[in-house]
Amino acid sequence: MDLKSTRPRPSRALDPLLACTRWLALVSGVPVLAGCSGIQSALDPAGNDAYEIYLLTIVMTVGGTLIFVGVTALLLYAIFSRPEQRAWLGTRRTIVYGGLAFPIVTLTFLLPYGLTVMRDTDVPTADALQIEVIGEQFWWRVRYPAEQGQPEVTTANEVALPIGRRVTVTVTAADVIHSFWIPNLAGKIDMIPGRVNRFSFTVERPGVYRGVCAEFCGDQHALMAFDVLAMEDAEFSAWRAAQAAPAREPVTPFLERGRELFRSGGCGNCHAIRGTEANGQFGPDLTHVGSRRTIGAGQFPNNIGTLGGWIANTQHLKPGVRMPSYGMLTGEDLRAIAGYLESLK
Repeated sequence: MDLKSTRPRPSRALDPLLACTRWLALVSGVPVLAGCSGIQSALDPAGNDAYEIYLLTIVMTVGGTLIFVGVTALLLYAIFSRPEQRAWLGTRRTIVYGGLAFPIVTLTFLLPYGLTVMRDTDVPTADALQIEVIGEQFWWRVRYPAEQGQPEVTTANEVALPIGRRVTVTVTAADVIHSFWIPNLAGKIDMIPGRVNRFSFTVERPGVYRGVCAEFCGDQHALMAFDVLAMEDAEFSAWRAAQAAPAREPVTPFLERGRELFRSGGCGNCHAIRGTEANGQFGPDLTHVGSRRTIGAGQFPNNIGTLGGWIANTQHLKPGVRMPSYGMLTGEDLRAIAGYLESLK
């Protein structure tokens, strides 16, 4: 099935439609909505599902603003005008038309419009890309099941998506209730321990977006984010193949020392590195941790310095996470372990 032909608005139409709706929001007195954009904004949709939600938001906000302005104007008129001028506000006709008929007509149109948006978004398809995400305190376990000759992939705190293809995300939680939300791409969905929820969407614009936990889940709820990498289909296939490969072998004695320290320090009891004996499932999979943009669930740029600081004093950088700090390591040992992890591209 050609998904692009079945969706109501292809990606090339999003930019002019967005420009038009933002202009309408601006002239309607809602400049805040007209100017919001960025990698974590529901008002800068990068897919058709997100655009439908965005348009509903504009309609509700602009309509609500106009009604508020109108009611406020009538209130001021009633307060400051002469009694004979405002007498018509208390007539039977005004009450019936303005207080009864207008709300009924307005809500009668809004209800089917809202139901239509619900119908046209979050629609699964048989050939959608399947992704499984588990929310944990305070990070994201991400898994791509094997399909159509494509190998299984396990990663953490990063979700890669092909543009133009339907995606179905299956979510649950390992500990407490979390909420999975990518504002630019779709609505949010709760992640509940013992329960599996699903939602579907399509991303139409390549780029890097930010997802967050939208349900308070503990001390570090505000520091629980993830990157979404939207890319062309060929680039996504290459990414998936690279992520499915085993970890790289150390190419220098310094990196070899880092791997030995990783082994002797018991890191493999919590973390997995495919291609080695490290097979822990408690923490994030580190097979290709060096290829990720951030560490700490979207909190710090991924480089040797931040990796070393994270290992040395995890609880100082993100108090409450379940990884202990390894401050007993020497600076040279920290650099070796961090260098080894950074080399796992």
